[in-house]
Amino acid sequence: MKLFLSLKSDEQFNKLPSRMYTLLLRRIEHLGESPFPEGSKKLVGRDGWRIRAGDYRVLYRVDTKRKEVTILSVAHRRDAYR
Repeated sequence: MKLFLSLKSDEQFNKLPSRMYTLLLRRIEHLGESPFPEGSKKLVGRDGWRIRAGDYRVLYRVDTKRKEVTILSVAHRRDAYR
């Protein structure tokens, strides 16, 4: 699957601490191979999925017809769902 970052998620991703940047980069790259990995959850009340990495959340949308994964947000859990 192809991976895309929204402008918002790109800005958030580049502001991460280096350790989290590396960890989340690996997790996001893995979404290209498996868009619904173990531990992923469907978001309630809106379209999309989420994966956890420590205290951070990656919110994303999957288009199975186009074979695309779009990263919507990369944020600390206290800010991720706002």
